[in-house]
Amino acid sequence: MSEKKVALTTLGCKVNQYESAALEELFRRRGYRVVDFDSPADVYIINTCTVTHLGDRKSRQLIRRAGRTNPEAVVAVTGCYAQTAPDEVLKVEGVDLVVGAGHRADIVDLVESVSKGNQIKAVEDIARCREFEELPGESHQGRVRAFLKIQEGCENYCAYCIIPYARGPLRSRAPENVLDGVRSLVARGFKEVVLTGIHTGAYGRDKHEGVNLVRLLASLANVPGLVRLRLSSLEPNDITPELLDLMAEGPPFCRHLHIPLQSGDDYILKRMRRRYDTNFFRRLAAGVRDKLPEAGITTDIMVGFPGEEDEHFRNGCAFVREMRFSALHVFKYSPRRGTPAAEFPGQVDPRVKEMRSRELINIGYALARSFAARHLDKILPVLVEQAVDVGEDSSRRVDQSSSGGDAAELPAAGEVYEGLTDNYIRVFFPAREKWRGQLADVKVTALSGAGLKGRIIYK
Repeated sequence: MSEKKVALTTLGCKVNQYESAALEELFRRRGYRVVDFDSPADVYIINTCTVTHLGDRKSRQLIRRAGRTNPEAVVAVTGCYAQTAPDEVLKVEGVDLVVGAGHRADIVDLVESVSKGNQIKAVEDIARCREFEELPGESHQGRVRAFLKIQEGCENYCAYCIIPYARGPLRSRAPENVLDGVRSLVARGFKEVVLTGIHTGAYGRDKHEGVNLVRLLASLANVPGLVRLRLSSLEPNDITPELLDLMAEGPPFCRHLHIPLQSGDDYILKRMRRRYDTNFFRRLAAGVRDKLPEAGITTDIMVGFPGEEDEHFRNGCAFVREMRFSALHVFKYSPRRGTPAAEFPGQVDPRVKEMRSRELINIGYALARSFAARHLDKILPVLVEQAVDVGEDSSRRVDQSSSGGDAAELPAAGEVYEGLTDNYIRVFFPAREKWRGQLADVKVTALSGAGLKGRIIYK
């Protein structure tokens, strides 16, 4: 009997990427070989995103692509689009199986029970889910930084967001399981672990008294061999003085917080049903910088929310500049059926959204360069992620970070590595040795796009 092959593709956030890695591991344990999504396979898994209508469209395109690659393969769809619109997904030609958020651990059994022409819908009411779904957390093949999911669900119900309907209520991973997961990753040689979730800052609120994010982090900080511990996105209201005091104790905590702002105008924030205003955010940013000097503060900004006039946009741009973010993730508002904002008056013209998006991306790029420039002539520890091949035809590399796009000058020949500082600046440097997955001390000599370049300090 020939070896069975499975191919996966992922749209959307870091949580989706983590979950796809877990699904890959489930298939490996059952004897499948994971292959590239464009290769012939017996099973294709599309892990979808539904944050924007573009995510839905890309998901449908990927489903059809899988069917063209091998019409006899089983095509399974999971993720947020599958959870929120399973019947719509089933109507896409070629779909055999739709798997909701409560059945991912059973995906191999479900795939093997499918016969072509007999569709299966394994989707339950996500609002009834009360337990954190344990999936394999040790599969990070090809990665240098390991992601570990500690939390699921969201109950904020911002006016624009479909995620509470796709992910359900708050569910936190048991602290002992998180601790075991970090120990396992460190034992496998990972220098940095990134804790992620849908509403990561709400960790423990569904548990008994005494379980919370700060206590969890304090226990993880004592894991022998853990060099860096990074937090994924945290809502502004979840960043407490106790959290900042703990992070200020130094390694393994990274001096970096991703804090979604969404808008820098109070009128728009209120319409979005966000639970803070610009004054709150201003005080928060000051508090972060007081406790964590040289901290990188990155953020998400939405443009074109219903009712956003030029005045609101200008207010937002001014506030973004004032906050001196180290990077921006700019995205355009997309109406999602079932959310309040989809029915709001004052929907913004797509061309206006595009112009505003470009302007904010340029602002973010300038801010990122300014933040990076403050580190010139310093020696920075860099976690090296990968080598960048350069030669006569590729002596310039386009920096495609969310802060903008600018060509970064690199040497004309030899091997160049790239990696991240703990405060989330991308650094490039040439080296003679294999540095992937290691910490390197790099003397910074110049800007490189929105990041830095320099030379390694050999000890």
